[in-house]
Amino acid sequence: MPISAVIVDDEQLAREELAYLLKECDVEVVAQGKNGVEAVNLIKELAPDIVFLDVQMPGLDGFGVIKRLLDRKLAMPQIVFATAFDQYAVKAFEVNAVDYLLKPFDKKRVAKAVEKARRKLESSSSSGDQFGTLVRMLEQQQQRPPAAKVLLKFAGRLFLVDQKDICYASIEDGIITVVATNMEGQSNCRTLEELLDSLDPNLFWRAHRSYLVNIQRIKEVVPWFKSSYQIRMDDKKQAEIPVSRAQTRRLRELFNL
Repeated sequence: MPISAVIVDDEQLAREELAYLLKECDVEVVAQGKNGVEAVNLIKELAPDIVFLDVQMPGLDGFGVIKRLLDRKLAMPQIVFATAFDQYAVKAFEVNAVDYLLKPFDKKRVAKAVEKARRKLESSSSSGDQFGTLVRMLEQQQQRPPAAKVLLKFAGRLFLVDQKDICYASIEDGIITVVATNMEGQSNCRTLEELLDSLDPNLFWRAHRSYLVNIQRIKEVVPWFKSSYQIRMDDKKQAEIPVSRAQTRRLRELFNL
């Protein structure tokens, strides 16, 4: 038996691409929405088995949709978050969300997410509690002001660096290097996600799986191959940071490209 699904994304091309991939997974897409308000209404009216929900949408975002469903005590479908912003996806995954998909969508990854949701449907497991945990976690994160300084290790010493002075951070072989205007050192964070959680979300952006950058320290946007970009930072070496394909949309939003 096919399972019913609703796709909610503010990008029409993303909705169409996902609908095409779901058809091959024996999933019946019963409706599509382009914003969070439509998502809530469609879930209430159609009670789909599974919802593919974009995290970043204007107005009511994906997590706002979850909160509204919980507040109204509506039956919670299985949720798969779809996002180009993997730091959000990791948060969703950590609280046992059904699954998440990073854009651009991968056929095998979509099939895996559908199978995982199907197993949960067959076991009749409730997802309300896990999303309640998600909402509380996000609210606490928003209420917690980021630390003003970041601890860096350099030449056997520990330095405190102002966040505004950090240009970018990168990870290689599990080691995170942070480059600031006046020094370069290593962070004791284990992952870039962990470091990003401690930084001001209005300043820092995960431009690539291996890099996060201070938006205020971007000096130049450099067009690259096949409609991709690199960004040149204003550190002493004027480092060039690749922008992943999934983050190109965010770059365009930041600078109205």
